[in-house]
Amino acid sequence: MKLKLLLICLLGINLSVNSQKPDLLKAEFQVSINKPAQVTKIAEGHFLIDFGKAFFGTVTIQSQSTQKEAVVVHLGEKLSDGHQLDRNPPGTVRYQMVQIPKLEANKAETVQLKVDSRNTKSQAILLPDSFGVVIPFRYCEIENLKVPIGEVEILQKAFHYKFYDESSSFTSSDTLLNAIWALCKHTIKATSFAGYYVDGDRERIPYEADAYINQLGHYSVDTVYSLARRTNEYFIDHPTWPTEWILHTALMFYTDYLYTGDIQSIKKYYDRLKAKALMELAREDGMISTKSPNLNDELMGKLGFQNAKTRIRDIVDWPVLERDGYDMVEVNTVVNAFYCHNLMIMSKIAGALGEKEDSVFYLTKSNQVKNQINAKLFDKTRGLYVDGEGSQHASIHANLFPLAFDLVPSENRASVIQFIRSKGMACSVYGAQFLLEGLMKNGQSDYVLDLITDTKTDRSWWNMMQSGATMTMEAWDMKYKPNSDWNHAWGTAPLNIITRYIWGIQPSNPGFSTAQISPQMGNLSSSEIKVPTIKGSIYATFKLKRANYGIYEIDIPENMDAQFVIPVDNARVSLNNKSVTTQQTILHLESGHNIIKIRN
Repeated sequence: MKLKLLLICLLGINLSVNSQKPDLLKAEFQVSINKPAQVTKIAEGHFLIDFGKAFFGTVTIQSQSTQKEAVVVHLGEKLSDGHQLDRNPPGTVRYQMVQIPKLEANKAETVQLKVDSRNTKSQAILLPDSFGVVIPFRYCEIENLKVPIGEVEILQKAFHYKFYDESSSFTSSDTLLNAIWALCKHTIKATSFAGYYVDGDRERIPYEADAYINQLGHYSVDTVYSLARRTNEYFIDHPTWPTEWILHTALMFYTDYLYTGDIQSIKKYYDRLKAKALMELAREDGMISTKSPNLNDELMGKLGFQNAKTRIRDIVDWPVLERDGYDMVEVNTVVNAFYCHNLMIMSKIAGALGEKEDSVFYLTKSNQVKNQINAKLFDKTRGLYVDGEGSQHASIHANLFPLAFDLVPSENRASVIQFIRSKGMACSVYGAQFLLEGLMKNGQSDYVLDLITDTKTDRSWWNMMQSGATMTMEAWDMKYKPNSDWNHAWGTAPLNIITRYIWGIQPSNPGFSTAQISPQMGNLSSSEIKVPTIKGSIYATFKLKRANYGIYEIDIPENMDAQFVIPVDNARVSLNNKSVTTQQTILHLESGHNIIKIRN
């Protein structure tokens, strides 16, 4: 049995995830067998086993001696105190108690868990029968153990998608930032158990917004792209109800193309992506509304809904209390910001496919919507975007999304940024992705790092860890969403923000033939990162020698070059000990080792 588990762990297993759903690409599962990190004796025959991190799986128990009496096994994510599992955890934090009738000597017993009725409904991603029932858990508590604990092997049997831990790494001078990065990376690995990007354990349903943030995080730490592509293509015929979630679809397909260079997926589904751009909801001025008479059965069918009577509706943020008092008017600023950005992405997709007329068409429409947003939804007196047409309310969301999608004219950015900063983290863990992204695009790295490493409020990743979670939570705290789970990858925004913006490592061209490296280190005095790409890993270090003198060392893999954006103006710069003219703002890096010295 041990040999079989070891082979599975080392080699992985190829299985289709759910016979009820289309098998677009074969799933590549792995099983990890994890030893306890700590074993604590509570009482005679009563022990708490801490595996250190939560995974989706179950436990195997093997005793050297036979025990005829039943053993009581508790599995869960949360402790009620320092020694026992919480038997009644809040929300959808997981706990189960089962009994093993007896232990036979030298026979591994796998704990058989109970099926959850919610996450095995028809909409959920069902696991292969060979997995059995799995739950997310970190702790195993055992009662009535008569065999000496030293003669019992208790292992965490964890299911996840193929994952290469060594593909990525990150450290910096900020130890909390390092811990948050590790929290997010583990979340990406552990939540891959279903073979698709799912929203967490409560429902186990793919949602576009969850999947997009999951994808960005996954691409920041590994090069197993099949999981994202399976999920992307699943959404073609399995969309979800929020308007903005539909508008994430093209973003996910384009991100796949940008990171892999593989055009086949966007080529195959181009016509379907056109429908998901939601242009049929546009008014004469170009902006869209879900109150449009064109939101009918025919359009819902084009979007992929099996029940054409379904209707999409605006979400802005979730849960409702995370909307910062948003005024849900018919012509919604957040929805139209997404729509405008989606049209821009469709223009790029069309261009990649050689559809020149379509590319110009989508770009023209995007610019039209951008102009309308700035003409009709921007309050010039206050220097802010309002929540929608006819609204006087200005939320953080109405401003952070236009900022993230590059819709704010240069003359208005200062007032928009000032307003956003005054609000703090007044959005959900989902909204945080676009909040941080917009701020990083506009030179606010110090403030972004403050938000990510905040320890003063419960609206923080620090609070998630303080709560005991080892994966990112569905909400900042249980009080903000009482039915939350502790395994939601849409909370992993810091992972891709660190890679894509703090270090500024992104593909300039599809397939990473050219990388862009545009660091904004903020108040970090040192950092080291390994970023996986389809062409090999980029390895980079940064050290601030003095207040005005920093050194970057960057290794670029073969068959790739990079454009390094100098992070300060009017600096003295050298590349590989050769001075660079002060007029240059971008350095060309070739494959191999590059040393960049920057003095203010």
